[in-house]
Amino acid sequence: MRNYQTDQIKNIVICGNPKSGKTTLTEAMLFEGGVIERRGSVENKNTVSDYNEIEHENENSVFATVCYTEYANKKINIIDAPGLDDFSGGLITALRPADSALMLINGQNGVEIGTEIQGRHLESHNKPVIIAVNQLDHDKANFEKVVESLKQSYGSKAVIIQYPVNPGESFNSLIDVVKMKMYKYPSDGGKAEITDIPGDQADRAEELRNDLIEAAAENDESLMETFFDKGTLNEEEMLKGIRMGVRARNMFPVLCSSAKKDMGVDRVLDFICDVAPGPDETGPAINTDGKEIKCTSSSPASLFVFKTSMEQHIGEINFFKIMSGEITEGVDLINNTTSAKERFSQLLVVAGKTRHKVSKLSAGDIAATVKLKNTSANQTLTAPGESFEFKPIAYPEPKYRTAIKAKSESDEEKLGEALSRMHDEDPTILIEYSKELKQIIVHGQGEYHLNILKWHLDNIFKIETDYITPKIPYRETITKTAQSTYRHKKQSGGAGQFGEVHMVIEPYNEGMPDPAKYKVDGKEINVSVRGKEEHKLPWGGMLVYFNCIVGGSIDNRFMPAILKGIMEKMEEGPLTGSYARDIRVAVYDGKMHPVDSNEISFKLAGRNAFREAFKNAGPRILEPIYDIEVLVPSERMGDVMSDLQGRRAIIEGMTSEKGFEKIKAKVPLAELSKYSTALSSLTNGRATYTMKFGKYETVPADLQDKLLKAYEEEQEEE
Repeated sequence: MRNYQTDQIKNIVICGNPKSGKTTLTEAMLFEGGVIERRGSVENKNTVSDYNEIEHENENSVFATVCYTEYANKKINIIDAPGLDDFSGGLITALRPADSALMLINGQNGVEIGTEIQGRHLESHNKPVIIAVNQLDHDKANFEKVVESLKQSYGSKAVIIQYPVNPGESFNSLIDVVKMKMYKYPSDGGKAEITDIPGDQADRAEELRNDLIEAAAENDESLMETFFDKGTLNEEEMLKGIRMGVRARNMFPVLCSSAKKDMGVDRVLDFICDVAPGPDETGPAINTDGKEIKCTSSSPASLFVFKTSMEQHIGEINFFKIMSGEITEGVDLINNTTSAKERFSQLLVVAGKTRHKVSKLSAGDIAATVKLKNTSANQTLTAPGESFEFKPIAYPEPKYRTAIKAKSESDEEKLGEALSRMHDEDPTILIEYSKELKQIIVHGQGEYHLNILKWHLDNIFKIETDYITPKIPYRETITKTAQSTYRHKKQSGGAGQFGEVHMVIEPYNEGMPDPAKYKVDGKEINVSVRGKEEHKLPWGGMLVYFNCIVGGSIDNRFMPAILKGIMEKMEEGPLTGSYARDIRVAVYDGKMHPVDSNEISFKLAGRNAFREAFKNAGPRILEPIYDIEVLVPSERMGDVMSDLQGRRAIIEGMTSEKGFEKIKAKVPLAELSKYSTALSSLTNGRATYTMKFGKYETVPADLQDKLLKAYEEEQEEE
């Protein structure tokens, strides 16, 4: 394969609602470019891009697949992205190396749920978008209805470039209002016969061409002047205006195709070559130091690894985009994250599971390599002497969590390794080994997302697992001041154990003055602070520890042991075994024995004194509260609001956004179990949401009683 220069490269992500035909279109594009000799199909499970067993089984994309085609003296790198929101990580991965997007619209249904959701991702990443209305050969295809839905979503920015002459089962012709020609395809697709526009279509074609000329002229002052002078634009001027409009997201051109019959695919490829921005036309990349890195082959070499996958018989494959310079086979680059030197012994251009070796690649190109020792996704490699990194890909917060356990204890180590590998391939799968909950918690984008993870564990890694209900990471604290005295005394023949501790505990609030006097149960306790330790707890909150011992009743050398005992009980709270937080402790008196006192004695005395004081200090259980934003169609808002209120949500506000309502609320994590599934059911899959940890708040009294009772029963069983 030849080495394409930067100005001959196009990088495009294909996205759209599930079943819009992304994988089929990718197949047709590769066929049109001669990369494959015959087209596979999703039904026959022999497509280039959906080549994983799970994708064959489910007949939809799970991973973002890198492909390429060669067309009109250009290399078009294509990333076929998953359509389901549960696999949004694949789309977000694909958006980093892509310079523009081709959004597929199902010719029967128009703008669908996935179109809306993925459109929001494209907008937030500021990606230029070309629209292709696909499946126009279906008997229920309705181009006018599709255009109407596009106008509702994109307004006047959705501009028709092509329209079908005969949508439906007999579809074989389209009219291109840039070329002002009709393209008529043979029954098996492929090369079209180009003819003049029939008389019965002339008026419509002329009207749409005028609309297009006006839209193109609006993107450049000189074009606008030409338009005012001549009343029209020629094809070259029109394409210039379209290019500028697309790059600025001021124009969303609408094309036509039947990917299954390979009709219109050649014109889609032509349009990408003519209009889609190249890697050197989207503005320079900015590294984490704020420096611009220009996408030119004359610059020092740098690349960004955007995806890692593991494949049988091959091992780890790293997919990368060359951000600057040229890469040659055998070159040594420095990983600026790990500081490791990596040799690129092979450079591979990729079409699904097919890879071809090349000796050289230029800035802007996308490729892969194998056998890198210390490199994974989201890392930057540069030529020796260059030292910078590109910002890592930011993935959405997880929306769904479950606990996982290997059925066999002997598989526990294998399970950890398998989960780590799955996270490397899909960074939206997050693994949490919770010491607090004594569970492995798996976080993902939805129930289906984690079901696919389990399929891999069962079928690829051969590890039998169970998903179990995840525990909630509650916290414990106190609401009032309490005092306790505890004596630990043990005598067993030889040296005994003795330690007595008197302490006061109280709620911690930021900015509190140090204590001088406490009043507990009508009794005043005066204290004199001799030492103060502030401990910011790993699980959140504070512990402040005061040494108020006077007169040597407890030797200073035993004070750390008392703190250790308190901390042990903070790590396993007295109410439910959850972490305790936001407490001040003052040890003000005690006793010791000249022979029997030791560190273990005072650790146990401190631990038990703290436990007894805690139970008398108005103890409360806190629960994690999440901030959620739900984007829901207006007509479904009532159902979603009712459901949220049933989940103890506090609604904080509502705003409108492009026909959707955005609901902001605070919801306890305990009430969000399987919320993604419930929301999808309530809205027929049209709503989406994000969730992020907010803060801890006190649980209602009735729920606290239930939690205390459940913990007591659990302790009795153990």
